[in-house]
This record gives sequence, C-alpha cells and structure tokens, in this order.
Amino acid sequence: MSRPTRIAFIGNSLPRQCGIATFTGDLSQALIDAGEPVETSIVAVTDAGQSYAYPSDVIFEIREEEVEDYVTAARILNEGRFDVVSLQHEFGIFGGPDGEHILTMLEALRIPLVTTCHTILAEPTPSQHRVLQKVAAHSSRVVVMAEKGRALLTEIYGVAPQKIDVIAHGIPDRPFHDPDLAKVERGYAGRPVILTFGLLSPNKGIEVVIDAMPDILNESPEALYIVLGATHPTLLRQQGDAYRDSLRQRTERLGVDHAVQFLNDFVDLPTLLDFIAMCDVYVTPYLDEAQMTSGTLSYSFGMGSAVVSTPYWHACDLLGDGRGILVPFGDASATGKAISTLLGDDEARMAMRRRAYETGRAMIWSHVATLYLGSMAKARTAFRPKFVSDLISVRMKRPPQQTASKLGHLHTMCDDTGIIQHAVFSVPDRSHGYCVDDNARALLLSSLLSAVGEIGIADRMTASFAAFVEHAWNPDTGRFRNFMSYDRRWLEDEGSEDSHGRTLWALGACALSDTDAPRRRWASALFARAMSVTLDFRSPRAWAFTLLGLNDYCVANPQDSRARMLRIRHAENLMDLERRVSKVGRRWFEEGLSYENARLSQALIMTGLSTKVSSFVETGVATLEWLMTQQTSDKGHFRAIGTDGFFDIGQLPKLFDQQPVEATATVAACLAAYEATSDKRWIEAANRAFDWFTGSNDHGVSLVDPETGSCRDGLHVDRPNENRGAESVLCYLISCVEIGRANQMLRPIPPRLGVRQLS
Repeated sequence: MSRPTRIAFIGNSLPRQCGIATFTGDLSQALIDAGEPVETSIVAVTDAGQSYAYPSDVIFEIREEEVEDYVTAARILNEGRFDVVSLQHEFGIFGGPDGEHILTMLEALRIPLVTTCHTILAEPTPSQHRVLQKVAAHSSRVVVMAEKGRALLTEIYGVAPQKIDVIAHGIPDRPFHDPDLAKVERGYAGRPVILTFGLLSPNKGIEVVIDAMPDILNESPEALYIVLGATHPTLLRQQGDAYRDSLRQRTERLGVDHAVQFLNDFVDLPTLLDFIAMCDVYVTPYLDEAQMTSGTLSYSFGMGSAVVSTPYWHACDLLGDGRGILVPFGDASATGKAISTLLGDDEARMAMRRRAYETGRAMIWSHVATLYLGSMAKARTAFRPKFVSDLISVRMKRPPQQTASKLGHLHTMCDDTGIIQHAVFSVPDRSHGYCVDDNARALLLSSLLSAVGEIGIADRMTASFAAFVEHAWNPDTGRFRNFMSYDRRWLEDEGSEDSHGRTLWALGACALSDTDAPRRRWASALFARAMSVTLDFRSPRAWAFTLLGLNDYCVANPQDSRARMLRIRHAENLMDLERRVSKVGRRWFEEGLSYENARLSQALIMTGLSTKVSSFVETGVATLEWLMTQQTSDKGHFRAIGTDGFFDIGQLPKLFDQQPVEATATVAACLAAYEATSDKRWIEAANRAFDWFTGSNDHGVSLVDPETGSCRDGLHVDRPNENRGAESVLCYLISCVEIGRANQMLRPIPPRLGVRQLS
C-alpha cells in the first residue's frame, strides 16, 4: 500500500476555539512528525459572522453557510495534487440542516477520503441519518475512536464493517508524573486538586460536581475543584457568561465558593498539560450518554490521571477493568463519594493511575499517526476515480478505456454555438439547427458530472452550452426562445412552457454544481429572472422541470423566499391535478400519458424530501408505482410509453415509437423513490429502465455504442432508429451518471418521512 505524502484536512482550525480545531492541528502535526515526509494543509470551516487569523497551513476558508465555498473547496483540493483528504465530521460545524452542505463538497471530490466521525448518534433524526450515511458512502475509509462507534455505524447506518478503522483519540507523550511536584510549580502545594477542563457549556455537568463539593470537603477539607476552560464561543455569543455566573452563584449558595476555582481561559497545550499533571482526580460529569469522543478524557486518562466519570460511551470504553470509576448521570452523591474515596486512598489512586497510563501508551500521537497513515494507505488502494467511461464500461461489461472516446459522439454533435439537435445516422444534421432544450440538457449533464466529481466535458464546451442558454433568454417576453437555425437565427420569440421549465432545471443544477464560480452566479441570476413567469404556466411538465431546478437553486440560494414560495406552488399544482384525475386503480396526473411522464413523480418526491412535506413524497411514489405498471412488459423488461399513443385517453399505452428520454426519466424517478423509501426494489427498477438502452427491450437490441457513447434515437415497430441525435446521447449519458451513483446506494437505510415502500 502506498502511504500519502500530501494530506489535506477539512474541519475546524485553531485559533477557533473548539475541540475539533485542536484535534485537527494535533493530528496534522503528528503526521508531519511521523518520520516519513508528509506535507499537510487545512481547509478550515468558519462559523457564521466570525473571522480568525488562521495560520499559513490553512489554504482555504469555508464560510459555514455559503454553499459556493464548499464547491470551490472541492475544486481547490482536486487541483491541489493531494494524495488523500481527512474529513473531521461533526454535524454542527458545517452549514445546512445537520451539516448537509458538506455533501456538496464530497460529491465533487475526486480524491480518496478518510472521514473521522466525532459524533455518531444512536437515535438520529432522518436528516442526520441521511447526512452521515452519505458522508460514509463518499468515504474510502471511516475512522471511529471507540468500538461503540464501529457498532453504531454498522447497525444504525449500514456502513460495511471492513470499511471502518478504530483509532483512539491521540494524546501527548508525557512521562508518568508526580502531582505533588506539579502543584508546587503552579502554586497549589498541599491541596488535593480535582480538575475538569474544556469549553464550558451546560451539557458538561459541572453543577453536579459543585453539588458534590460539600460531601467532598467533609472528607478532604483542603480539596480544590478547578474548572479550567473558556465559555463555549457559541454559548458566549448567545447568552454571554450567564451559565458561568450561575455556577458561581451555585457555589456561593452551597458555601463552597472558597473551594471552587473558575479559570476562564482557552489555554495552550503546555499550560493544559501542567494542570493535568497536578490534579489528583480528573472528573468528566457529562450529562449525555451519546458522547462518542472526549478529547479531555483522552488527555487526562492517557497521562495517568485517576478519573471519575459518568458512563457516556467513550468513558465506558476507556475506564473499565479498574482504569477509572463510573458514576450515574447527574448523581451528586455518587460523584462525591467516588472522588472522596480516591482522595482518601493514595494506594488505590496510584494503582488506578498506573493502569490508565499503561493503557494510554497506545494512544500517544506518534502511534495514532502511524495508524492514520495506514488507514489513508488503504483508502488510496480502495479508491477508484470516477469517470464517465467507467460508468459506461461497467454497464456494458467492458474494460475501461480513455474518457475522451466515451464522449466521442457528444463532441461530434457540438460546435462553438452549442449542440446540434439531430443527426443522420451519426452525422450531425445542420439543416435542423439547434434548440435550447438540448443545450439545457447538455448543461445539465455537465453539472451532474461536476456534482459527482467526474471528468469528461471540457470547460469550453460547458461554456458554449451556457452561452446558448444566455442567448436564448428574451428579456422582452421574459421567456426563453427554443429553436435556432444553423445560421444562428432565432425561429421564434419564445419557446414552449416545457422548454422554459427544462432550461430552469439546467440553470438550477448549474447554480449549485458547476465548477466555475462566476458561471454558478450567472446561472443563479438568470434563474431568478426567469422563474416568476412559470406562475402562469399550465403545463404539468413545465411545473415538474421547474421544480427539479428549484431543488438545486434553493440549496444554492437558501435566502430566496420567492423561490421557496414558487416550489410549494408548483408542487401543490401537481397535487391538485392528481387529486382531480386519479381514481381507483389509476393514480396519475392526466387522463392520458405523454413524454417524460416519470418526471412528474420525480419532481414531487424530490420536492417533498427537500421541504419535508410527506404528502408530496407519498403522492410522487404512488403515481410512480402506477406508471411502472404501464411501463413494464409481460416479460418484465422496461417498455417506454410509445409516441404513437401520447394522450390516448382510456387506452392502453402504444408500444412504439419508444424514445430514450422515457428511460432516462424513469431511471431518475426510481432513484428518487429509493432515496425516499430505502426500498432496494426501486434500485432494481432503475436498473431495468437503464437496461433498455443496452438490449433489455422489445427488440432485444442495444441502442448504444460503448466506444463512442452514442445512442440511437429509439425503437420503431420493426427496427431501431439508426439516427443518433443530441437528445438521445444526452439522455444516455445522464442515465450513466445517475445509475453509477445508484451503485453506491445499495445498502438499505431507514425510510425517510415514513413513506411506504414499493408494493
């Protein structure tokens, strides 16, 4: 296995005051000191409204709530020739609900990822479950700091056990110490010292130890309880020092203020180690069991302190077999008794300290760094770059080749204006010119590739697709034109409602996922100008395409209240259609079936997941279930709704002509249904729809050329259509990207929003 020499960290960084910032800095330095040539850099996350004088090893600063910064960070890392990325994951340090903005970065990352999980919840919300599971899916290796973490990741989040490494929290390498000597140096000679350190906040349980102090002082009248650490910055911004003041008032009421000392300071490492060295008993009275990692406990335990702790997960892992004492949560009496017992029995306290110190030798930073380097080496071995050619080759069961050849036909269909609509066989047909529909699809494909960190479409091509969309915008009508002749003459002042909606869809995807920041801003600005006109639209597909665009646009622009309103309006429009049209045995939005039918269901599902409106998701899944009964042959393969029968009310769907756009829409909708229900049968349905391209269809013939990535225009009643136009190749490549992502979604997850599964 090849160990990395260039490592990038994603997390918090000093001088930001938090445990993850300290951990990131310590691990980075430990890797540098590990004896092998290692260069480290940090991408630091800055909390809202704050600024820090970061050191030179911080190469980029992510503003917590700015989605654009996460995309930029991914590009910087991809272009920085790093061997591996180490992500410090904690729900609260990244932007978005439960820190979901980090997923935007991970989807675009093309480097092996090792994620250290600092918090793993046994009872996560659906959103927390989704975020952590997706983080794990993007990771080549996942590191936890206790065996309990491995069990939770496996049982609750479905992470493969062989993907998980258990590596303890690192600690400094210090010799076994004599507390009495350390007390002399700090001016505490002759006093039994009890210590708690760390950022001060109500969940730390300091009041429990204060309540225990009267009993402790009865046994050890000279005892001193030192609370070392600054108030947590977030708490300080929200409430000032009200919590610390309440603790002081508590000591005064109990008459123990002379025996409790508050040191309100975020101390440097040497000072911290001096305080640990002089304490007789270290106490962590945390109030919550679900504390997966405690750096303060690791430091004190590993240096050989006698520890009294509540039984949170990390403490249970470290303090068994006489290495410490566990007391019930919030029990001042038991806490006081345990501390008094240790202070009164020098021999027992020394034996406990030695057991802790000996166990802690395996936790020193040099050893931890070696374990991390091993995990990173395994990540590099397991990592496989994501290319469009890989996706096509996997589905075609052929060995991967160069990416350029897999996009050969797409390149053939493009010029400096954009992508040409039609082809005669594989030759671009200039007589039909261009349309915004296909250039929007091409921009969408480019954005999808960027979102998952794949390589293929040159930036100049993406720029030409965007330029076509920009030129299609007609400010006089507030609409996009659609058709353009080969000599660049617009053939209309405005296109259809559907083409307008599809263009908004592409702009939304571009606004969120494009690799170029100015182009993302362009897409957001044009989307904002072009979305309001859709309030007057009457086409269900225009509503659906607009909703799909809003799904991304609202992530990129969460402050846009008009967009949020528009999203609910269009979703309610689709819901109203379904309520009026559906009847027993037939749940659908229209009396007949037309093209891209599955997009209607997909739009509702994705909108419901984004807005947490379960009725949208339920209706989307139910209508898709019914549609699948119409798109499945008696032999079980996917059968696209034929164009000969569009909107035949009350009739069975016509068999031909079948077109790629139907398969692509169905693939995407089924994957959305899987995300909503966690039912693997939706993944299977998506694969069946994709297999229509490769021969599992009514004629048993493959429509694609795996060498060029071209796709025939569909199936006639007696033969395949030999022409290979823009819509077909784009639909095929879009489905390649989406079905490739599905292969990483196969591990079951709990259903979101309580949606029923595929029947």
